[in-house]
Amino acid sequence: MPARAVTLYRQEQTQHQSSKHVVHHSRKSSSQVVKKKQVQATEAMAEPAYTVPTFRERAPEGMQEYQRMAAHFGRDLVQLQQELHRMKVATQEQVKNIEITREVKGMMPLRKDIPAEVPKAPDFLVSLRSHTVWEKTPVKLFCTVSGQPNPIVKWYRNNVAIEPLSAPGKYKIENKYGVHSLIISRCAVTDSGVYSVVATNPQGKATSKATVCVRRPQGGGELSHLPGLVPLLSGIHPSKLEVTLLESFGVTFGTEGGSVSLVANMVVVPDLPNLPPEAMWYRDDTLLMPSRWVEMSIGGGVAKLTLPHLNKDDEGLYTIRIWTKDGTTEHSAYLFVKDATPAVAGAPGAPMDVTASDVNADYVLVSWKPPNTTHEAPITGYFVDRRKSGTKDWVQCNDAPVKVCKLPVHGLTEGASYHFRVRAVNKDGISLPSRMSSGVTAAEVESDVEGVPSAPGQVIASRNTKTSAFVQWEAPKHANKIMGYYVDASVIGSKTWFPCNHRPYKHTRFVVHGLVPGDTYVFRVQAVNAYGLSEESQESAPLFIDAALSTPSAPYGISLLNCNGSSMTLAWKRPKHTGGSKIKSYYLDKRRAESVDWKDVSPSPAVHRIFTVENLTSGVFYEFKVRAVNLAGVGLSSEPSKAFACEAWTMAEPGPAYDISFWEVRDNSILVQWRAPVYTGEGPITGYFVDMAKKGSSDFVTVNAEPVGHCYLKVTGLETGASYVFRVRAVNAKGVGKASDVSDPICAKALPGTKEIVCGVDQETGDIFLNFEACEVSETSKFSWSKSYKEITESSRVSITSSGRHSKLTFVNPEKEDLGIYSVSVTDTDGVSSSYSVNEEELKKMLDLSYNIKHPIVPLKTELNYEILEKGHVRFWVQALKLSSSVNYRFIVNDKAITSAEGCKISHDVSTGIIQMTIEHFTRANEGTYTIQIHDGKAKSQSSLVLVGDAFKVALKEADFQRKEHIRKQGPHFSEYLSFHVTDDCTVMLVCKLANVKKETTFTWFKEDEEITVDVPPNPMSGSCSLPIPMFSRKDQGIYKAVLGDDRGKDTSVYDISGKVFEDIINAIASIAGSSASELVLQCTPEGIRLQCYMTYYTEEMKTSWFHRDSKISSSEKMRIGGTAEMAWMQICEPTDKEKGHYTIEIHDGIKSHSRTFDLSGQGNLKWCPNVLNELFASVDRGRVVGGLPDVVTIMEKKSLSLTCTVWGDPSPEVTWFKNEQEVVSDDRYKITFEGGKFSSLTIKSVYVEDSGKYSINVRNKYGGEFVEITVSVYKQGEEIPEPKLGQMSRPVATPKPATPAPQAMKTPTPSPSMKSATPTPPPSVKSPTPTPPPSVKSPTPTPPPSVKSPTPTPAPASKSPTPPRSMRSPTPPRSMRSPTPTKK
Repeated sequence: MPARAVTLYRQEQTQHQSSKHVVHHSRKSSSQVVKKKQVQATEAMAEPAYTVPTFRERAPEGMQEYQRMAAHFGRDLVQLQQELHRMKVATQEQVKNIEITREVKGMMPLRKDIPAEVPKAPDFLVSLRSHTVWEKTPVKLFCTVSGQPNPIVKWYRNNVAIEPLSAPGKYKIENKYGVHSLIISRCAVTDSGVYSVVATNPQGKATSKATVCVRRPQGGGELSHLPGLVPLLSGIHPSKLEVTLLESFGVTFGTEGGSVSLVANMVVVPDLPNLPPEAMWYRDDTLLMPSRWVEMSIGGGVAKLTLPHLNKDDEGLYTIRIWTKDGTTEHSAYLFVKDATPAVAGAPGAPMDVTASDVNADYVLVSWKPPNTTHEAPITGYFVDRRKSGTKDWVQCNDAPVKVCKLPVHGLTEGASYHFRVRAVNKDGISLPSRMSSGVTAAEVESDVEGVPSAPGQVIASRNTKTSAFVQWEAPKHANKIMGYYVDASVIGSKTWFPCNHRPYKHTRFVVHGLVPGDTYVFRVQAVNAYGLSEESQESAPLFIDAALSTPSAPYGISLLNCNGSSMTLAWKRPKHTGGSKIKSYYLDKRRAESVDWKDVSPSPAVHRIFTVENLTSGVFYEFKVRAVNLAGVGLSSEPSKAFACEAWTMAEPGPAYDISFWEVRDNSILVQWRAPVYTGEGPITGYFVDMAKKGSSDFVTVNAEPVGHCYLKVTGLETGASYVFRVRAVNAKGVGKASDVSDPICAKALPGTKEIVCGVDQETGDIFLNFEACEVSETSKFSWSKSYKEITESSRVSITSSGRHSKLTFVNPEKEDLGIYSVSVTDTDGVSSSYSVNEEELKKMLDLSYNIKHPIVPLKTELNYEILEKGHVRFWVQALKLSSSVNYRFIVNDKAITSAEGCKISHDVSTGIIQMTIEHFTRANEGTYTIQIHDGKAKSQSSLVLVGDAFKVALKEADFQRKEHIRKQGPHFSEYLSFHVTDDCTVMLVCKLANVKKETTFTWFKEDEEITVDVPPNPMSGSCSLPIPMFSRKDQGIYKAVLGDDRGKDTSVYDISGKVFEDIINAIASIAGSSASELVLQCTPEGIRLQCYMTYYTEEMKTSWFHRDSKISSSEKMRIGGTAEMAWMQICEPTDKEKGHYTIEIHDGIKSHSRTFDLSGQGNLKWCPNVLNELFASVDRGRVVGGLPDVVTIMEKKSLSLTCTVWGDPSPEVTWFKNEQEVVSDDRYKITFEGGKFSSLTIKSVYVEDSGKYSINVRNKYGGEFVEITVSVYKQGEEIPEPKLGQMSRPVATPKPATPAPQAMKTPTPSPSMKSATPTPPPSVKSPTPTPPPSVKSPTPTPPPSVKSPTPTPAPASKSPTPPRSMRSPTPPRSMRSPTPTKK
């Protein structure tokens, strides 16, 4: 009766635990206590590693089930006995646990001290979830929190602490295994509110909140429900239904673009068609609602969630929660979504979690999460696309990839709704687009983080199941707002990493599924934030994938093999579950059938599954039980055996065979093996009969008509998928003995991935081998090879090597003696095995193949080929991997053997293995088929080459060309044709190299067939010539030609500078200019401010871009872009606060970008005064020349010269005139006037040649001023008008009349064509740029060459260099400094 009560209680407890998805293992070894926390952490993950099982506990363990049974059946005597027995067992377990604890404490001094845990602030691993419940029903809020030291947890409702004692029976607060729960019984509408849980320890505080909404049934008052939840039509709430989850979805794998359905089967009582259970689906704590991406259905005992268009955004932990009579029941499992096949090989995966924040009317901040990269190239940036709602066209928002995971999008239409998507870019291509974002929602812009996070800390991997591993790691020291983590795995030896998750995971522990049992893996982790991925963490220690280590299950099937009256020989079957470790030994207990006390059979355990028990009493019945031992400890005891009588066996027939095992299980055949009986009877055993029956049937059929003489039999003709049982009977001369115990059922179905033994020949050594690859191995597995099912231990005829999943048997010297059946089995697996029969015919084939490999033909490294040599000679050659000195060969052309003769040379080189034939005069007569035959010892080889038709014409054309090249090189010629390179000062040099020249050799340059006159004549004797093209621009495009010649002949090189060549030159200039670019310099101008970047050379053909806050700037009236030969500039007219921020110039050279940045925020590294805008506006009132003066004046001698200009300044400026930097004072010839504070003039009566020179005017008031220069050239009557020089016009100009002054309210006046704008004074190392006239006048005025220094006096330090007016273009480099102009003929 007690034994039966124990069985009933265990069954009851098993059912109760199954309904709550809780698994508790009872272990009897000390290792269980040590690993208890690890087991609990593993069980906390659902399906099987992610579900927190304690969530489903609704009451103290077993109490609710016990009360239900007691109310239904009554408290009878049997139940009281069960309860009494349970208490007894529990007491025994406590005593054993105390003993184990003492044993562990005794072992602690022998072990190293475990370092104290690192203090850690509280962190919610599982946060609170919102609930909607019916009135008068219970609700349970629960969460999981971690921290060191353990946090103190308090519960609040609407920020008011919950005190259970203040409302007895209303609230119940629990804490089990780190899971904290709040149970509210019989909820009222007034219980609706925001519930929060606060966890606190010395390291910090964490909070989690959830909403509880209590609603009334129809007719019971107002309905209160969460958005999206529709009130039920029936008065019966789903919480009145009794729902039991049966088969539910497990860990699932999907691919982007596909579809996945998660299905949960259930039993509903009562099952009402119009009242299905209420099911809620969650993904990572987020309640899912039906949408175009999510489809839900429930009914007919099935709850189904379908994701029709999978995206990486869908990856996560999915949970279904269903209302039941006792509260809720739920199930969780992880969904993995891997990247779709990219459109371009090597392109990255798509980004995910795209969100848009509405910042203002035309500005949206788009952010996203980066994809994981393992074998792909690193991500270099992202493109953001937008689409107006209601349209189908996507528009790219950024021209260049943005490197961070956020982008402000401008230029949106106010009031319009937009969707966004993101594409990642690397060097191989662009990814597929992400899932588009939802509509724009208002949110604050997140502040920028300080770069990518640091790498995560130590990674620890441990066993979880046979196909999964539990990985945990330390968070990075520098988190920088982490979005999550990516986990990668690699099989040891493969050097290839693959992603374990495709969406950032928030916590620092993860269960990796889909691993191959028997393989060894290492893991690494990367952290993710808005700036990208961190460095990879260090790799974890290698982990062999197998089930977590545990104690073995109970052995079973104890049978009696022999008895002599004082001893019994017993055998038993190995445990069905070894616990992930090899079974080391067994402990046996015995008792008399009438006794209840068990005694040890022997102080030492049994090593094998057969044992002889001595010192027994004849005529007594004994019972036995067995326990298995592995590394984890001692397993459970087997069920007691039958009562065996200790009476001596005297029958003449043999005893039973034992240890029936099954190998080579296939879909229609099974190999049955057994061990010979211990008791043989009155004669030797002569054979065996094997009986078979289907599972569940007692009708056994004898498989073999005649007894087999060995202990194995292959049974064929089985039904695929059917299960069978077997028994064996031994035979001797006296008859058929007792049948063995019936075997366990075996299903006739091959293991997934089963492979057979393969027979082959090693291609290098010629050895014949048998190779086997196991579909499954464990850490303790070993390969056992047998011949005729007798294990091969030591043999001189074969050698065996095993590694990982592979095992190889190699024959040393194969002969007929080696014929037979070879089999291999893998220990500690589910029967992985295979066999192969080596027959005489197959052995002969293998020996022939082995001979051919051991005696190969001459291996050729290359087949017969040809190449064209100089002078037009043609060389035919072939290369062997190895040649001996006794090699023989011959060339055959069109079936005719060729020998060395005049015009044809044949030779070979043993060291290189090359055999060659050279034809000096290759003509049309040489068309045909060429063959070489090689004999080297016994080895032979032959190779042919067909040169006919088009192939021959190509060879003949190349030979003719090389012949002509040889003739060309007899005279002066180009050894290297024209090419270009760019010097450090950005001068483009056309260069070529010459050969075979002499003093009389001439060299001439041409452009567009017009001769180019250069300052320094080329010198052919130097071996090279070059043509400099300074200040290269688009006008220098054209066809250049170099001609070399003397009395021996002439050679020409042509170079077309256009298209790609022109673009390559500009890129080369941009590379040098970009590298030399100075930092951006701020200059104040009358219109505002100007950012300048000085560089070696600048031209408008260079790919230059300006950016403000990562947005590209286009030239406009507000922001003007230009440059001179020495700098690039960007003018900001009338600056306001909107123009604050970072400005960047990027110079792209075709390979990379050179960028310079300036912070115009008024803070940080700015070295100008804080009130800079006021000074900028004040600079508009400084003294300056606003019009009237020309750049140059050319005038005939003895005429009067009047230089008149309009000046401006508030207050009125002071004006001073200079000649050649010396102040001019009014006298008889020089007259200076200044009228109305606006018009100033310098008049010279009767000018002479001596009056030529530099004239300048200095206009200045308290806000500053400027210098303006005029060049005056005086020539005598009858002389030619001098050509324009520095700052001159190309024709004489009359003295300008005074211009009309500009009103004070007007902006900077537009200068006339002759007007000269103020020249900014550059740093000492920078040459002075000169602006060009306005767009309406094409500038015929060359700017000064770089070598000419300006004699203009330097203004006072407070003066800022003004910017040319808006109507003026950026200066154009002087044409006189560019490439030489061809001489007109």
